[in-house]
Amino acid sequence: MSAMLEVHAFATPNSLKVPIALEEMGLDYRLVPVNLRQGEQKTDAFKAMNPNAKVPVLIDRSDSEDGDVVLGESAAILVHLADKTGQLLPKNGPRRSKVFEQLFFHASGLSPAFLQAFLVAIQSSPQPDAKARALAEVDRTLGVLDHVLEHHPYVAGNEYSIADIAHFGWVWRHQAIGASLDKFPSVARWYGEISSRPAVVTAIAKTLALA
Repeated sequence: MSAMLEVHAFATPNSLKVPIALEEMGLDYRLVPVNLRQGEQKTDAFKAMNPNAKVPVLIDRSDSEDGDVVLGESAAILVHLADKTGQLLPKNGPRRSKVFEQLFFHASGLSPAFLQAFLVAIQSSPQPDAKARALAEVDRTLGVLDHVLEHHPYVAGNEYSIADIAHFGWVWRHQAIGASLDKFPSVARWYGEISSRPAVVTAIAKTLALA
């Protein structure tokens, strides 16, 4: 019998977030590789699932009343899974709002900064000033995160949540873009802790195997 949850993904920071959540939640799932290098995300079949032609995509076949749920956007997938299981996201109140605050900061700040730095890093001969500008914005967003983590063990407060998973996806690739956590001790502490979680270790291995 096939898994009720299917994740179409590749070895990317945004893809990684979904297996981490699924492993943390103890859910059965199947990873379906989408080879970005061969342009498989641009096929008609894939764009029928996500017109934006980006991974990851979740197919949730467990909700028979409304039919299959097909979701793109990693943050939306994380919220869906958290609401589905009642895990890693407070059900209501200010603590839930703080998780969403961090999810939105990730979408508007940290993720675009890391993506821009990554795009500059993979250029054959990037302009030095472009690299410097990109890394400066990465440092700025890491500084925001460091300030938050000075006061709380996790990014949305005292409890591990899907907001930590969202941020971890890109911070996991900090070395690949030439960034360092040396100036951000609270981020470094948090990163070390999240990296050692068994669910995260397993998810990283499964995600890297897609490449």
